Amino acid sequence: MLDYVSLEEDLGEEERMIRDTARRFVEEEVKPDVGDHWIEGTFPTDLIPEMGEMGFYAPNLDGYGLPNVSEKAYGLLMQELEAGDSGLRSMASVQGALVMYPIYAYGSEAQKERWLPGLGTGELVGCFGLTEPEHGSNPSGMETYAEKREARSASERSGTTAEKEGDEYVLNGSKTWITNSPISDVAVVWARDRSAEGNPVRGFLVETDRDGVSTNKIDEKLSLRASITGEIGLNNVYVPEDAVLPGVEGMKGPLSCLTQARYGIAWGAVGAARDAFETAREYATERDQFGGPIGRFQLQQEKLAEMATQITTSQLLAHRLADLKERGDLRPQHVSMAKRNNVRMARDQSRIAREMLGGNGITADYSPMRHMANMETVYTYEGTHDIHTLILGEDLTGIPAYE
Repeated sequence: MLDYVSLEEDLGEEERMIRDTARRFVEEEVKPDVGDHWIEGTFPTDLIPEMGEMGFYAPNLDGYGLPNVSEKAYGLLMQELEAGDSGLRSMASVQGALVMYPIYAYGSEAQKERWLPGLGTGELVGCFGLTEPEHGSNPSGMETYAEKREARSASERSGTTAEKEGDEYVLNGSKTWITNSPISDVAVVWARDRSAEGNPVRGFLVETDRDGVSTNKIDEKLSLRASITGEIGLNNVYVPEDAVLPGVEGMKGPLSCLTQARYGIAWGAVGAARDAFETAREYATERDQFGGPIGRFQLQQEKLAEMATQITTSQLLAHRLADLKERGDLRPQHVSMAKRNNVRMARDQSRIAREMLGGNGITADYSPMRHMANMETVYTYEGTHDIHTLILGEDLTGIPAYE
C-alpha cells in the first residue's frame, strides 16, 4: 500500500494492529460485495455487529467497554474503512463521532450507561440530526425549536417547532440527509430550546420508536449509494427532560461533534484515494496495449507520480492532525484545512485513476469510479468545500465572509 515517505514505519504496536485488522476486514468482508451494494443502493447491515465486535465504533473513547486507542489509531481505522467504501466509514463515523461522542462528552452518567455500551457493540445504531431542509450550511438558523406552550400562540408560531409541556418536551420538525436514520434506534437531535433564556441549541436523545417519529429513507442517490440515508420527522414527539444532554448549550455542542467527525473524514479520504491509486497502478502494470503494459508510457507514469504525490501530501496532513489532537492543540480550523484539502484531493485523484482504467473504469468491477462518485457527497457533507474555505479565510484574516 502506498506509504511513500514511510510514515507508517513510526506506528506503535497498537496502531499497526488496528490498521491491519481493519485492512483485513475490508479486503475479506467488504470489497467482494460492496460494488453490488453500491449498485443496489443498500448497506451491508450484517457487518454492523461485526464492526462492533472489533471495536470500530468510537474506539478513541474511554470506559463503557470502549478501547481508548490513540487518535492516530482511530484515524488509521477511518482510512482503512473508507478504502472499502465511503458508506462504510460514514456509518462508523456517525455512530462514533456524532452519536457516541456527544453522549460521552455531554451526557449524564445515566445516559452514558444506557447508550454507550450498546452503541459500542453495534447492538444499537444511532444517527445525528442537525441539518434541516432549509438550513444546510447555516445550521444555527435551525427551526426545530423547544419552547413553552404559553410562550406563543399557535397563530404566532412559524417554521418547525417543539414545545415544553410539564416535565416533557414535545418536538415537531424535520431533519434531512441523516446517515443511518432508517436503521437507527436513537437520534441525537439538535434543537433550539425556547423554554430557556436565550433560546440555546440543545441536544435531545430521541428513541426512533417513539410515537410521531418517522425515518424515511432517501432513495435514488447518485453518490454514497452503499449508505443508508434518510430523514427524521418529528410530529408531536414527547421526550422526557432526562432525554436532554445536560452538559452543553449552544452551537458548541453540534459543532464540536462535527470537528470529531471531520477529523475522521480527513483520514478516510486518504484511504479512498489510496485504494483508487492502487487499483490504477495494478491495472497499469497488467493491462497490455501496443505490445506491453500501459504503465511503461510516460503519460501513465506522470499520472501515477502525481497521484502518489498528492496522496502522500494528504497523508502527511492527516498524521500531523493526529499529533496535534493527541497533545490537545488541534483547532477546528486545522480540521477544516485537512477536510477541505484531503477530500478535494481524493475527488480529483479518483477521477484520474478512473481515467487510467479506460472503459473498464466505468464498471463496478473496479473501485475508482465508485470512490469518485462517493467523493461528491463527502465534498459536500459536514461542511461543504466552500464553507471550509471561508472558515480558513476568517481564521487567516480575522474577517468573517459568511454574510
